[in-house]
Amino acid sequence: MTLKYILQKQDGLARAGLLETTHGQIQTPIFMPVGTQATVKAMTPRELDEANAQIILSNTYHLYLRPGHDLVKEAGGLHEFMQWHKPILTDSGGFQVFSLAGLRDISEDGVVFRSHIDGSKHFFTPEKVMEIEQALGSDIAMVFDVCSPYPAERSQIKAALEKTTRWAKRCKAAHKRADQALFGIVQGGLYNDLRRKSAEELIDLDFPGYGIGGLSVGEPKPLMYECLDELLPIMPKDKPRYLMGVGSPDCLVEGVARGIDMFDCVLPTRIARNGTVFTSYGKLVVRNAEYARDFRPIEAGCGCYTCQNFSRAYIRHLIKADEILGLRLTTIHNLYFLLHLMQEMREHILAGTFDRFYQEFFAKWQD
Repeated sequence: MTLKYILQKQDGLARAGLLETTHGQIQTPIFMPVGTQATVKAMTPRELDEANAQIILSNTYHLYLRPGHDLVKEAGGLHEFMQWHKPILTDSGGFQVFSLAGLRDISEDGVVFRSHIDGSKHFFTPEKVMEIEQALGSDIAMVFDVCSPYPAERSQIKAALEKTTRWAKRCKAAHKRADQALFGIVQGGLYNDLRRKSAEELIDLDFPGYGIGGLSVGEPKPLMYECLDELLPIMPKDKPRYLMGVGSPDCLVEGVARGIDMFDCVLPTRIARNGTVFTSYGKLVVRNAEYARDFRPIEAGCGCYTCQNFSRAYIRHLIKADEILGLRLTTIHNLYFLLHLMQEMREHILAGTFDRFYQEFFAKWQD
């Protein structure tokens, strides 16, 4: 099988569904922890499972550079290589390649770029990216797209989305793996007419799911929400919608409220390594001096391993002493917090009480 989406309940625009993949069922809405190089930083697969992660994301660009997709294929595919036996989504590497700025050159055929590791020269085409993603063996693969920066001229964004459509057609033609679903990616920046154009062209290609790219790249949050308000009503209701690169708790709630099903972001693991953690009241910088004698858990009532066993004072001590355990404990908490938040939203959607949850969340949350 490739992929099947079942919409179970809609409460307002918020959706609860089931996503059937080759490696198991996913309950949506869902947040996907990012395992860029075949590992979610500081976490073991067992810890991810205990935190109730249902699907993780890995990166095509990074795994192509090292250890190489051929090696991963030889190991039995990404699931076997990293010993994660639930679903995996691989991005196409488009965002990483286009972030290289002076290290790449875009043409109609593809992108010539230099490795950020050793400066070696490489060439990504839509066909090459499909070869890599099929070798990795993820459950969901993304097309190779052109991600525009923010801000950018309308002409640049229009050219990028048109190339994204052409490349999406080439990706679909090159993609042959029957047990892997291929998602299209909607581009168009903050121009509503360009977003509609991109979405309509990709919908015509009939992908089993759709990513929304080119957001959360520096634009103010209200502009992102306005873009989603215009775009989502034309997206197919019987297919999953994936907002790429979004992971702040308030953005997850706002995204679900508008009908998004899937999210990913490096934010929870990245800020954890800087000693910052999520709470229901906003972010807390646990490494700060004010927590040196604070013997409470990060968040009262949190069910994660960190909060069930350790105090803010102890975690701060570990971080200040450069002990690896400190960063592992903050990472465990942040991922649990987001995964639990998604589960909580799903339960409210199924119960028809999502609006009450939304109001209560923002009554407490401080950005």
